[in-house]
Amino acid sequence: MTLCAGIDAGSRSTKVVLFDLDSLQFLGHGLVDQGIEQERLATELLDRTCQEAGVSRSAIAGIVATGYGRNNIRFADTTITEITCHARGVHHLLPDARTIIEIGGQDSKCITLEEGGRVRDFSMNDRCAAGSGRFLEVLAARLGVELAALDALSRGSQKAALISSMCVVFAETEIIGLLTEGVPAPDIAAGVQNAIAQRVAALAGRSVVAPVCFTGGVALQSGMLRALESALGHQVRACPRPQFTGALGAAILAGQRRAGTCGL
Repeated sequence: MTLCAGIDAGSRSTKVVLFDLDSLQFLGHGLVDQGIEQERLATELLDRTCQEAGVSRSAIAGIVATGYGRNNIRFADTTITEITCHARGVHHLLPDARTIIEIGGQDSKCITLEEGGRVRDFSMNDRCAAGSGRFLEVLAARLGVELAALDALSRGSQKAALISSMCVVFAETEIIGLLTEGVPAPDIAAGVQNAIAQRVAALAGRSVVAPVCFTGGVALQSGMLRALESALGHQVRACPRPQFTGALGAAILAGQRRAGTCGL
């Protein structure tokens, strides 16, 4: 067994994946909300994930860190960008994927892959929360529901509301106005999902090549998948364990780097 670990220190949470490069199998994974002491949180999460998986941390042959906070994970052997790590993780799970839509807590990405899983091109929005999970968090707060409940709420929509503002601050004001006018909450929820999907479609432009894979924490919301399919004009598949594809890719790259087959 060649045990490797990937740590994705994202903007909203830190994820850990333990991966056996020999059997190509998940051995364990864990997630914790992001905080100020990123390295301590990552250390504790890695220790806990190892314990739950029944493996010793000393058995880990390599560790790669990725994500916004990757440079704060000083015990990692090296750092690799989240673009490369998401690409490698998705390719392992869905080898035929050619376009990756990744929507996380505070950014969104469109990654185009070559055959074999290498990154051909990418575009990224990290300057506005309108195309990210943060938009959904703002919506949930205004509607007075848990974030996890938005998906079921949007399925009850009869006519999705039009959210015209591309800025979350102005969109929040627009949502308040819609509520005051008596627009049903399900229609507002569906409208925000459509607004995010349109933002991502504009980011992707003409670079979308099928098959399309949807990953990142927002991919847990099936309503967002449907909104993306409509905005992109392509069938979209949700990636298994979408919150962990970056950490998975980092773990795989850690093993390949140790074996000298990483190619980076």
